[in-house]
Amino acid sequence: MSRSTLFGVTLDPLTMDETVQRCLDAVRRGEQIEIGMVNAAKLVNMRRDPALAEAVSGCDLVLADGQAVVWAGRVLGVRLPERVAGIDLFMRLLAAAEVADIPVYLLGAQQQVLELMLAQISERFPELRVAGSRNGYFGDAEQEGIADAVADSGARLLFLGMTSPKKEIFTAGYGKRTGAHVVHGVGGSFDILAGITKRAPLAWQRMGLEWFYRTLQEPRRLGRRYLTTNAAFLVMTVRELIHRTPSAGSANRSHC
Repeated sequence: MSRSTLFGVTLDPLTMDETVQRCLDAVRRGEQIEIGMVNAAKLVNMRRDPALAEAVSGCDLVLADGQAVVWAGRVLGVRLPERVAGIDLFMRLLAAAEVADIPVYLLGAQQQVLELMLAQISERFPELRVAGSRNGYFGDAEQEGIADAVADSGARLLFLGMTSPKKEIFTAGYGKRTGAHVVHGVGGSFDILAGITKRAPLAWQRMGLEWFYRTLQEPRRLGRRYLTTNAAFLVMTVRELIHRTPSAGSANRSHC
C-alpha cells in the first residue's frame, strides 16, 4: 500500500485491522518491524527535536495515533482511513498473542505500576505467554543490556510503556537488537491498564477530546503542554492548507 505524507512525515494509511494483520504477518515471516505513533503533540515536537523526528521517521510503520492527525489529513487531502490508537493496538495484539501463543515482553513504567498491569493482563489474558518484563527506569548505559535481555527471553512482541522521546530513541537504537519481530511504543498505556490513569470515554475519543480529558485529570502537569502543542498544531495545519491552496491569481493564470 502506498504511503502518505503529512507535514513532511511519511505515514502508513492503515486501518486497525490491517495493522494487526501486518504485525502478525511479521511474526509469522520472521520479519522485524518497528512501529511509530504520531499525534498532534508529537508532530509538533518532531519539528523541534531532530532526534525524535529521525527516530519516528525511521520506523517501518508510522501510524496516526491521534484523531486530530486524521482530521488534519482530511483537510489537507491526505488519506488516513482511521485513527489507530496505540493503546487499542496494544490490546488487540495482546489478545492475538494469547490466541497464537506468541511470547511478549513488557518494558516500561514504575515497578509498582508494572506489577499492577501484569496482574491485570494475567486476569484478562490468562493464557498469554509473558516472556519477561522490566520497569522503564534505566540509564542510557543500561539500554544495550536490556535489549539483550529481551532477546534472551525469546519475546516476539515488545511493548514499550515509556514516554516520548525515550521510547522512540530506544526503538531506533536497540529495536533490532531485541530480536522482537514487532516493537510497539505504547506510551502511557501501562498506567491505564494498571488502573492508575483513567482513559477518556469513547464519546470523548471520537470527538478528538481525549487530550482534554487527560488535562482534567492532571491540569497542572498537562494543561499548558496540551494547549501549547494543540495551538501549534492548528497553526501548522492552517499554514499547510494555505501553502497547498493556489491563490485566485495563480488559478486564473493557469487558465490563460
